[in-house]
Amino acid sequence: MEQSLIAATSGIQANQTYLDVIGNNIANSNTTGYKSQTVGFTDLLAEQIAGASAPTATSGGVNPMAIGAGVRVGAVTDQQTQGAIQNTNVPTDVAIQGNGFLIASQAGQTYFTRNGQLSLDANGNLTTPNGALIQGWMANASGVINTASPTGNVTIPTSGTLPATATTQLTLGGNIDSSSTTPVSFTYNAYDSLGNAVPITFTLTPVSGTPGSWTMQASVPNGTGGSVNLYGSPGPTVTFATTGSTAGQITGITAGSGTPAGTVSGTTSTGLSVTIPTTNMPASYTFASGATIGVDFPPVGSPGQVTQDSASSTIVGTSQNGHAAGSLQSFSIGADGTILGSFSNGQSQTIGQIALATFANPAGLSSNGNLMYQASANSGGANIAAPGSGGTGTLVGGALEGSNVDLSTQLTDLIVAQEAYQANTKVITTTDTTFQSLMQVP
Repeated sequence: MEQSLIAATSGIQANQTYLDVIGNNIANSNTTGYKSQTVGFTDLLAEQIAGASAPTATSGGVNPMAIGAGVRVGAVTDQQTQGAIQNTNVPTDVAIQGNGFLIASQAGQTYFTRNGQLSLDANGNLTTPNGALIQGWMANASGVINTASPTGNVTIPTSGTLPATATTQLTLGGNIDSSSTTPVSFTYNAYDSLGNAVPITFTLTPVSGTPGSWTMQASVPNGTGGSVNLYGSPGPTVTFATTGSTAGQITGITAGSGTPAGTVSGTTSTGLSVTIPTTNMPASYTFASGATIGVDFPPVGSPGQVTQDSASSTIVGTSQNGHAAGSLQSFSIGADGTILGSFSNGQSQTIGQIALATFANPAGLSSNGNLMYQASANSGGANIAAPGSGGTGTLVGGALEGSNVDLSTQLTDLIVAQEAYQANTKVITTTDTTFQSLMQVP
């Protein structure tokens, strides 16, 4: 009878743990990124009463006899299944769609979490709710990220600026009226190295007696009401086919014979380009010594090509690099973890990228509270990669992963645990009654 008391006591203890786990799951049913736990039971070492005997020619075999000593909790396991993703529209929130974990560093320790309810601290560091620093890679001044480099703190400088860069390339597009006998002009802004807008006026003048040929000049204001030509006269000549199947398409550019002159490169199939020297730029504009601006004519047959036909002139500058300085206005986190900043000058540039980690056995991670985990001997080491690679899954910006607790399952398990608990107490009551009966034997 003492054995039944021991077994029932172990059952009470084990089911108390079961109730504790269920209670914790229910309590965290609305906790962001929480992973529900399950309890696994195993029996205790049985007491051997009799061993087995083998069959003989005159007698059958006898099975061993043993009485179990009770039950114990064999494992409490985190269920690493995906929780429902809920939009929050908070730019620092991220949900992980897949198997990865965010990487966080605090007090020299590395942690892993699925809780993407992040925020920015006073230094612009991206942090978890308990202040751990999210890890990833920062972009260089050109917005380029090297994911092969070690990870570090991800910082979004809310007071940061995007430095001005000078224009080095400008692309043209549109049509030139083939019947025009007067110059065709348009103005497009470039930028100097300080971010000052440089309004460049392009003038295409028809070459008398040579259909399809136009001399090109580029000029900028001189600051006193006049303008300065950037090409020596004559400037480059742009030529278009006037007959045959290629009529209206650009056939080539020749450099001007004036000083300074442009340098021509490319082909009609790859796109032609002629440089604008900045030698004659007024002192009010700042360019590096020897700097040039490439004026690109897109490849023949491309949607943005420059043509010459009888339609009205529509030639304009369609795009250019370079920009004025700008301050960070907003940012967003992409599926691949890249943090894209939008600046007041209309430019966008990558600021950094969040890293994710995966494990061979995520259920083997050691829980440290606050939804933070650390690698253990049975989880394996962290495999760090950019979101969308290495089986990490992707990120959903402006969203959070909800708890994966299924309340209907938990409430059902609660009833099972309660009944098992009561049944074990009943064993103790019955055993006690039996003891009392035995004690009353005269």
